[in-house]
Amino acid sequence: MTEAVASGPPAANRWFADAVPVAVVVAVILLVWYAACIPMNAVVAQGRIDAAGGGLANTLAVSWALDRPVIPAPHQIVISFWNLVFAADPTTPKSLIYHAWVTLSSALFGFAMGVLLGVVLAIAIVHMKTLQKSLLPWIVASQTIPILAIAPMIIVVLGSVGIVGILPKSLISMYLCFFPVTIGMVKGLTSPEVMQLDLMRTYNASAAQTLWKLRLPASLPFLFTSLKVAVAIALVGSIVGELPTGAQAGLGARMLTGSYYGQTVQIWAALLMASLVAGALVWAIGAIEAGTNRMLGVRE
Repeated sequence: MTEAVASGPPAANRWFADAVPVAVVVAVILLVWYAACIPMNAVVAQGRIDAAGGGLANTLAVSWALDRPVIPAPHQIVISFWNLVFAADPTTPKSLIYHAWVTLSSALFGFAMGVLLGVVLAIAIVHMKTLQKSLLPWIVASQTIPILAIAPMIIVVLGSVGIVGILPKSLISMYLCFFPVTIGMVKGLTSPEVMQLDLMRTYNASAAQTLWKLRLPASLPFLFTSLKVAVAIALVGSIVGELPTGAQAGLGARMLTGSYYGQTVQIWAALLMASLVAGALVWAIGAIEAGTNRMLGVRE
């Protein structure tokens, strides 16, 4: 009995306790969303509401069922998402899965390059003090430039020399995601205590041995935290990279097409897909982190 009390509530009860606050927040958001659709869509729906006879029932029915609303109702987004994901051939441009893969492929490529660049820069900064004073401020300053200003420049410059396709978008993703990796790894590589570093010197360990046996293991929590931020930003970079190119495929291209033709439901469905893909990527990094911790015997 004592062990049962000490172990805390069953897993099902803990899950329920965590799910209730989330459900309440989601319900409030949906309620506010549906309410906001009425005045925002009234701008384009008033004529149809008056033609239907007015009244609250007609106002709600029209405001929540417009083909091109100012802001679509949640159920419209869900229906559009279902049709574009589960009812469409995923190998054709009609499917959001097709567009998500186009965006994801460039995002993952840019993410890989950004992680590699960030780790290399962090190792160099930690081992060369001059770089900490000279290079690190420039790395921080690089993130003050709006990505919407840099993305067209990258696309145009690379396009002028014949480099098109996945690489320009991947470079934009790399530019965004190398920063959190660099900063996180610098913090992680410098996290070992002075006594631990002194112990490595006592063992006559080289800088490479200290890096491999002490600094890198100590930096893993910082690295995985940075990776979760970086992988989501990489997806954003890939989407932004599709906007100035006039791309025909990708979630960014899907949003841009929707904005041209006033298809707000299409835009929101693409946004929903992007958020789900980003959530899946962050979850995957978390799963890798948990597996790494179990393999190393680290308690979470």
